[in-house]
Amino acid sequence: MHKRTLLVALLLVFLMPVAGYGAHATPQQIRQLATKLDPWLACINGNAKSFAIEIEIDAKVKGQAMAGTVRLVRFNDDAWRLVMTHPSFSLSLDRTAERTRLVLPAHKTAILGEGELAAGETLDPVGLFIRLLSMDSMASTVFLMAGSCDGQMAAISLTSLAELEPADEKALRWIIPKIDNASLEFSPDGRTLKIMFPSGSAILRRIAVSQVSPQQDMPEGFDVRQVNRTEMERLFVRGVRRSTEVLWPGPSLIHPSQNSRFVEHGELQWKQGQRLVLLKGTPLQVGLAHGELLQNEIRRLCDSVLYLVGIAKTVQTGRWFLDDLRDAYKRLETYIPQAHKIEMDAMAKSSGVRAEEVRLANVFPELFHCSGFAVFGSATQEGKLYHGRVLDYMTVIGLQDSAALFVINTEGKIPFANVGFAGFTGSVSGMNAKKISLGEMGGGGEGDWDGVPMATLMRRALEECSTLDEVKALWQNSPRTCEYYYVFADGKIPDAVGVAATPEHLEFINPSQAHARLGEGIKDTVLMSGGDRLKVLRQRITESHGQIDVDKAIWLMSRPVATGSNLHNVLFVPQDLKLYVAHASRRQVAAERPYVLFDLGVLLKTSSLFLVPKKVR
Repeated sequence: MHKRTLLVALLLVFLMPVAGYGAHATPQQIRQLATKLDPWLACINGNAKSFAIEIEIDAKVKGQAMAGTVRLVRFNDDAWRLVMTHPSFSLSLDRTAERTRLVLPAHKTAILGEGELAAGETLDPVGLFIRLLSMDSMASTVFLMAGSCDGQMAAISLTSLAELEPADEKALRWIIPKIDNASLEFSPDGRTLKIMFPSGSAILRRIAVSQVSPQQDMPEGFDVRQVNRTEMERLFVRGVRRSTEVLWPGPSLIHPSQNSRFVEHGELQWKQGQRLVLLKGTPLQVGLAHGELLQNEIRRLCDSVLYLVGIAKTVQTGRWFLDDLRDAYKRLETYIPQAHKIEMDAMAKSSGVRAEEVRLANVFPELFHCSGFAVFGSATQEGKLYHGRVLDYMTVIGLQDSAALFVINTEGKIPFANVGFAGFTGSVSGMNAKKISLGEMGGGGEGDWDGVPMATLMRRALEECSTLDEVKALWQNSPRTCEYYYVFADGKIPDAVGVAATPEHLEFINPSQAHARLGEGIKDTVLMSGGDRLKVLRQRITESHGQIDVDKAIWLMSRPVATGSNLHNVLFVPQDLKLYVAHASRRQVAAERPYVLFDLGVLLKTSSLFLVPKKVR
């Protein structure tokens, strides 16, 4: 027995005598509930070698109507089928000993993997639920508890610990007093279970496996795309497993352990709940230290952007998402410095993540496309430059689990601070020791990949540029990708510039300058945003003009300038080499979280890593 399963079972054994048999249920009703639960639990704990379950869902999630059906059939120890229908998509996923096939009717496409499989992350029915549920998700705890129980144990647990109450004499309907309008209702034969909850309902039906054919012919007129079968099954295993962490995180993700760590050429610190990662050395040494310090976080990042997004994008587009990323990387690779590739591959080696996964994850922003401003001179108190950067980007896939501030001193380069993510070597928000700060905002142009990746260009500016003119020249002289907008600032002058960039065009927008997209100029101000966020940001800056300090600059980035997907916010004060950073949590966007002050100058002067080599502890 799995050791965690054993612990859960022992916990229930000890709790039940204390809790009793349920204040409102008789022993007879407990037995009746147990009889109804047993067949359902057998589908979870592996006692049922074949089963078929159909689920009809009608609910609201965050105010959005969600309706659809799911049918899961296990034929034997080698074969199963999943069919999902939803107003916006439908799919069928078949798995036998010889093949794995994803059918997407809306695209008239079937994606097929055949032949032998590498061991490990497979869709083999035996033990599949264990592989699909992360141990860092509460879903695994619930599953292991259910898998540890027979019907009698589960019935006692539900009536005592969850306080289920029978609503009729035959114990077919049970209510959950702690949750308004929540109930369970079994059909007399036990083959149908209706679950009512505040936001909707789910109806589960057990159907005879004999009514479902294990063979499915290829639909006529469908395009068939062959892919590597091991990769195909890995996509679903790691994507689903990561989704359980995102949708139902456990304590280890909500409240991660905040232990400092030291490795050769690297150090992990925590400051007020935020990761601070210090790295120094050659690209090889920096990459090895990065991977060793943040192994779990790097894997989570890759699982989110490659596999969780990969499932969604494959179903949405009908194309194999990982091949789309490979195509992007193939065109972008020429423009990525060799030092950055060495760093990525070293990070992959020390973290235990495949090198291709790290490389593909690092060009992910090129496939998916925020607000920024800089105020100084007459706009602020004492004329100090404040550069605000709002990143609104995909909190829904859990990128905040890998968030960190990196301070990197690569041999022969300018030291810099990078507000980023474990496993990501590029930059979208950063400031260097020469008082240069940069923030990026995504636009359109997906597919324009014959140039330097945006995040690579940002990092090169941090590593190589000492002045605002040098940053502008880097953009002028480099082939660019897609459509992006930027705010660049130089605390030494002080000065700032807005940038609109595509592969064909480059426009610099100076402080105080009027612009067709941005409106009338505001003195000593650069701002880049759009829609209602732009209107609010303009109004706030205008009303606060001449009075802006740290607190007001942070307020400028609050909702609704920041959106519901606000991943991180940064206020750079490059003249002082300081930055204030807020990261999203599982429950709050970055703008609603505390800002933590980091002093790049002090870190570079006082950290023992940057002063003398530190031995491995």
